[in-house]
Formats: sequence, structure tokens, C-alpha cells
Amino acid sequence: MESEIFRAIAHFLRVENLLRDTRGVKIEEQLGMFMFMLSHNASIERLKRKFQHSGETIHRKITEVFDIIPALTHRFVKLPNVNQTHVKIASDPRYMPFFQNCIGAIDGTHVLITISEERAPPFRNRKGTLSQNVMCACDFDLKFTFISCWWEGSASDAGVLRSARSKGFHVPEGKFYLVDGGYANTPSFIAPYRGVRYHLSQFRRQGSYANYKELFNHRHAQLLNHIEKAFGVLKKRFQILKVGTFHPIDNQIKIPAAAAAVLHNIIRGHNGDEGWLDHQPNNINPEDYVDLPEGDNNYPNEVESDDGNTLRDQIALQMWAQYND
Repeated sequence: MESEIFRAIAHFLRVENLLRDTRGVKIEEQLGMFMFMLSHNASIERLKRKFQHSGETIHRKITEVFDIIPALTHRFVKLPNVNQTHVKIASDPRYMPFFQNCIGAIDGTHVLITISEERAPPFRNRKGTLSQNVMCACDFDLKFTFISCWWEGSASDAGVLRSARSKGFHVPEGKFYLVDGGYANTPSFIAPYRGVRYHLSQFRRQGSYANYKELFNHRHAQLLNHIEKAFGVLKKRFQILKVGTFHPIDNQIKIPAAAAAVLHNIIRGHNGDEGWLDHQPNNINPEDYVDLPEGDNNYPNEVESDDGNTLRDQIALQMWAQYND
């Protein structure tokens, strides 16, 4: 991140009394330790050499930052303004008025986890590696608006969403999120039509649409792609999400929230530059990256909602009528 954004974060932590300057370790250095750890997956030994503090001091300061992640998540992860259509939809005739009640996109992403052998089986994903399935929602500014960690890697995206809803994740009446084909189509979570062209690459090869379902799927995919872009930026900036770590399990759970829900959102809120991410050397050796699932192709077990299918048809047919006008 840019130095001015780093200073702004340190200032916020000081003003809000979330961290405190201590003798020999100012807040800026505490934050620097944590950022270096996230950026390089740095061990305590490496942090000792880098910052010239004892292992006890390093461990204590890193732990203190981990301890405030829930408070920072509450502060910087906010549901979108449901009373106003996002400008990217409102200003584009491809999406307006059809998606005027859409408040974002939802998907899951797998983050590697290191856990004892006896606790490992539920976290073994379909690639055979160990991960937590992290559910995220984002808006069309690529900011994360919801994050739920600590779901087993064997859990389906649809199952994670269903459980999150049972624990309080709420969609305002009349609003909806876009989801991919791994989720059931409902009035609150609009999925694409199955068995119809969907992926953006398929439409690049053939520009016309055979029917209203293909048109809907293309525009749905263009908007849903925001969550994939957000994940892409996140994992380029915080490569620790691709490798195993040495942290206790309670802190491993917090790493996606620290990276995605907090630091990513703060950087985007300060208009941080992301173009440089494509031209920077890797802080973590790519040979250490672990193969993780990308997306969930399993269809949900639950029956799709008739109301959801009706709403999707209404949107798609209105879109088709405008397209052919």
C-alpha cells in the first residue's frame, strides 16, 4: 500500500485507541510488523531479524493486532446502501432498470488452513488439500460488504450461505445479490440459467444471443465478475492466502478478515493503486502455493424457489424486449 494509506491506518488505530504506543514500539511499527507478516508469511524468527525485537515482543504485538480484527471488521465491512442503486448499474442501460435492486455479488473462496491431523477431515476440499471456505459479498466498487470465515473446505458454497443465513445474514426485502450456478435461485439470490451459455469467454467467441436466457446470463456474468475481480486483487496483494501458515488456528481464521474485509477495503477506500500488483516480484515463492478449489460447481440439493424463478424470468424477458426493440 502507499505510505500515506499506511499512515492513515496507523492514525486511525491511535485515535480510536485500538492500539497504543509502547516503550520502543510505536503503533506504526506494530502495524508494519503485521503487514510484513501478511505480505511475506513471515515467521517470528524472520520478524525478529527484520524489526530487531525479541521474539516475545514480536509475538505479543502481532497477537494484539489479531485481537482487534473483529472490531476492525465491524468498522470497515458494511452492508451496501440499499436505498440507492449503485452508479455502475444506474448509469448503464445494459443493467438498468433490470438490476436496480441488486446490492452486490456473493461467492466463496478457499483459503489454505493448517490444522492437526485429527481435526483435518472436514477441511479436506475436493482438491484433496485443507482449506476453509470463506463466504464473501462485495459491491460494485470491489469492496467487501460481508465476510464469514471458518467454514470447512468440504462445505459447498450453497451450504455455507444457508448456514450464514441461519445465523443472521439478512437480505432486505425486495433486494437481491447475484450468485453463480452453485447456489439455488431465489428472490434474494439470483443465479444464472443452467444449461445455457454463461461464462464471459463463451460470449466473446459469439456475440449474439439465441434467446432471453443467454442475454440474461451474459449480463449477470458481467456483474457477478466483480466478486472474482475482488478475490483476484485480494490474493495478489496478500499471497499468504495461498500458503500454509504457522499461526494458531484462531488467528488463521482471522487472516482472511484482516486481509479482505479490513485492509483491502481501507486501501480501496483511499483509492490505492492496484496496477502495480501485476508488476511486483512475489513476496512468497509461488512454488509454495497450494492447489485450492476455484468456485463450486456442485448444484445445491435444495429445491429452487418458484418465486425466484419468476423474478428471474421477469427480469430476463424485460431485458430481451429492450434488446430487440
